[in-house]
This record gives sequence, C-alpha cells and structure tokens, in this order.
Amino acid sequence: MAEKTSLQEIALLFLKLGVIAFGGPAAHIAMLENEVVRKRTWMSHEHFLDLVGATNLIPGPNSTEMVMHCGRERAGWKGLVVAGVCFILPAVLITAAFAWAYQQYGQLPQVEAFVYGIKPAVIAIILSALVPLGKKALKNAELGMLGAATVVACLLGVHEIVALFGCGLAGVLLFWLKNRDRALPGIFPVALLQVAPPLLSAGNLKIFGIFLKVGALLYGSGYVLFAFLDAELVARGLLTREQLMDAVAVGQFTPGPVLSTATFVGWQMNGAWGALAATVGIFLPSFLFVALLNPLIPRLRRSKVLSAFLDAVNVAAIAVILVVCLQMGRAALTDWKTLLIAILSLGALLVFKKMNSVLVVAGGAALGYLLALV
Repeated sequence: MAEKTSLQEIALLFLKLGVIAFGGPAAHIAMLENEVVRKRTWMSHEHFLDLVGATNLIPGPNSTEMVMHCGRERAGWKGLVVAGVCFILPAVLITAAFAWAYQQYGQLPQVEAFVYGIKPAVIAIILSALVPLGKKALKNAELGMLGAATVVACLLGVHEIVALFGCGLAGVLLFWLKNRDRALPGIFPVALLQVAPPLLSAGNLKIFGIFLKVGALLYGSGYVLFAFLDAELVARGLLTREQLMDAVAVGQFTPGPVLSTATFVGWQMNGAWGALAATVGIFLPSFLFVALLNPLIPRLRRSKVLSAFLDAVNVAAIAVILVVCLQMGRAALTDWKTLLIAILSLGALLVFKKMNSVLVVAGGAALGYLLALV
C-alpha cells in the first residue's frame, strides 16, 4: 500500500487523542470519527462504520483497534503500528506514574473535581458523533428495526457481543428472504498466536502470559476486564482485590484505553519490568487481530451476503454506542450542574461542527471544577 499520510502526522494525531480521549471506547470512537472523517476526510462515513462494525466482532479494546485500523488505512502496516503505539503510550505513561505513586504512598490522588465535568462533556461528544454515523448506518427501514431491537436487547441485559452477532445474522436472514436463490457462506477464521518477548525473567514471562491471554479473549467493558483479572490474579493470590479495584479506577479516570489498567497491575506485581510485560501482553493481540482483519473488510463488502451481515452489524454497533451513552448519562448527569455542562458542550459541538474535542474536554473539566466549588 502506498503511503497516503506521513507517519509523523499519524503519530501526532494519535498522541493527541491518547492524551484527551476520556470516557471509554464510545467516546474515543466519537473523537476518532471527528478527527479522521469530518476534519481530515481520510475515509468515508460508510467505511468508518464498516471498521467499527468489524472491530466490535473481535476481542480487545475496540477504540484502540479502530485507531490501528485508521493507521493501517493511511500508511500500511507501519501506520497501524505507529497509530496504535502513539494512542496507547500516553495512557501507559500516565498510569505508570500513578502506579509508582500508589506503590510509594499507598493511595490514589484526588481527581474527582475534574472528572465531574469531563464526563458530561464526553457524553456530548458521543451524541454529536452518533448523528452522522446513524444517518449512514440506517440505509433502510429494516436496518432501523434491527437497530431498535438491538437497543432494547442491550437495555434488557443481553451481552453486546451476542446482540451484535444476533443483529448481523438477522440481517443475513432478511437478505436471504429477499434473495432465496443465494447461498449463505460462512467465513469466520480464528488465529491463535503465542509470542514470548526475549530478555524477561520467569516472573515477567508469567505476567506476560496472563495478560496475553486476557488481551486475546477479552470482550466488553472495564467491568469484564475486572472479572478476568479477578479470576487470573486475585483468586491465585497474585494481587489483592483492593489493588485490583484501584487499578481499574486508574484505568477509568485516565485518558486512553482502559486496558492501561494492565500497566498499573504489572507495576504492583513486579515494578517497571512487570508493567512493561503486562502492557505488551494485553495489547499485542489487538495489533495482530487488526493486521489480519483489515485486509478482509473490503472483501466482505464485495460479497452481497456478507455485506448484508456487515450492514446489520454496523447498525448494531451504533445501537450499542447509544446504549452506552444512555448508561453513562444515567451515571454522570446527576444534577443541574452536570446537565448544564452536557447541554453547553453539545450545543458548542452542533454549532461549531469542526470544534476540536480537546476544547470540549478541557472546557468540561474547567467548568466542572468551578461548578463543584459552588
């Protein structure tokens, strides 16, 4: 693939997003859509949606994998690696600093006043991205009904992966009912990959192996990550539950992927080398999955049957993001102050369509801090 964007430009963009991307995968994808689709027109809304839908079907942190897809689209495998590393790096460094301080002082710093205003601003960013993505995803009434059904299913507690696959299969069934003479091929290859980094001690290899398994199997939110690590580490006496809860908390209130929790946990287990082993282990499968998946997406789109599956999955992905946004709103919009921050942020994004997400996040944090003093 010929390079269409310089690696320096890719690095700077995703370093910036790594610093300001608060709020979890839905918010990260909203910020990414604003940067690569609306501001830079690196790809169409339709192709961005295809990437979102496909990424939701593989394990790992969805927003981080979307970043890798965007890098791969613009500069081949080098872009994939540069984009992924640059997006992950700020979260890892910030989390490592928290991990060191926690090990030294036994407690986390107080950041609630700033997070108070960031959360409603992030909800506004997600909503502003859902409008254009939703318009592109809802190609017909049938897809609209599938999307609505997915929202209802997720609100009733159906796991998001089950909802995504179910919606995709329903889309194929609808296609089959309209085109009964066509066959329904199924192509779902799975690659199992094991790697061991050189020059690590037996203890760090064990940490690497634990987090490699988690990164290769993890679907879902930070709460699912908590359950995985509880079973792998706390149940085996390798970490206390209090340490794990503090690690997940750090992953939640720092920018970038929540899987930077691994950096914190690895540091508590074996210092800086343990942090490095855990970080490489949990993120490595995502690089491999995206490298395998990205070239397949155009082929999926060329098949009419698999294209119907992808269309339905895209609608389901939008529905899942909407449900996440509703759940975040229920937790974050707790009083008139947070509601005011959300309304002002959304209004600014709708009026100034090319407004940088940095300003929205920074403005929400500052306003939240000021209003918390009232």
